[in-house]
Amino acid sequence: MFGKKLRRLKQAAILPGLFLLLTGCAPIKSGVLNPQGPVAKKQLDLILWTSGLMLLIFVVVGILFVYMLVKYRAKPENEGYEPPEVHENKWLEMIWTAIPIVIVALIAVPTVTMTFDLEKSPSPHKKPLVIEVTSADWKWIFKYPEQGIETVNYVKIPADVPIRFELNAVGAMNSFWVPELGGQEYTMPGMSMKLWLEADKPGTYVGRSANFSGRGFTHMQFDVIAQKEADFNAWVEQVKKTAPKQTEAQWKKLLQPGLVGEQTYSSYPKLKEDPNMNHDMKDMDHGTSEANSMNHDMSGMNHGMDGSETMTHME
Repeated sequence: MFGKKLRRLKQAAILPGLFLLLTGCAPIKSGVLNPQGPVAKKQLDLILWTSGLMLLIFVVVGILFVYMLVKYRAKPENEGYEPPEVHENKWLEMIWTAIPIVIVALIAVPTVTMTFDLEKSPSPHKKPLVIEVTSADWKWIFKYPEQGIETVNYVKIPADVPIRFELNAVGAMNSFWVPELGGQEYTMPGMSMKLWLEADKPGTYVGRSANFSGRGFTHMQFDVIAQKEADFNAWVEQVKKTAPKQTEAQWKKLLQPGLVGEQTYSSYPKLKEDPNMNHDMKDMDHGTSEANSMNHDMSGMNHGMDGSETMTHME
């Protein structure tokens, strides 16, 4: 009687799962599950591979667990049963030792291979566009060194062209993430990080901060607008002709903690060094603000700056 009830319970639990596996269900088309570029597609393939492997392991272990639970459960007819002496089985021991090694290898090999691939351009035969990204409390600043222009809290890129983002930070450490185009990369004061992304087609993709950085963290979102290459080049020319030039005072004000809207500049000051660096360090020592306290923690990293325009400029 108990065996029949348990069998029915197993069927009730397994059949819905089999139905979902066989018929499938519509995937959620957003974020990392909606890749819009070669980098994001590679990463999704790795996610699906590891998830499928873990699901297979879970199903096999679950089946074995239920089988053992039912087969060797206590029965009235077996009351007082004494199991025989069992000695080691070398073949079984080798098998259950080899299985975890195989599982780790099936996960580690593609993960390591992809990690090295992501350090390269997703389209090596195409000339990349370089964009310098600076995270500041609480905004994103994008410089186009080849075009000589700058945007704040939004960035435009040509579609089907590899983009090399060179990342740094002013103030708190942060994390640059565009889920539909690829994984995140940290931004750190005094250290240049790199991230390759590419959009397959024109569209607007939401970027965000993936690292808590203070009270304005939730507002650190930006749009990545992918355009046809001709449209992107036309936009660059329009910015050069119509957008204002950014002054040194505006640049320094932009680095101060606070929220701003989208901004566009036809040029930006190329500062060799920040004359107010020592003054800011004194302020950090006295703890005059939340952002300065964060900078004090990172001051050892800022010490070796080489003075290029891509490095940190602090007021």
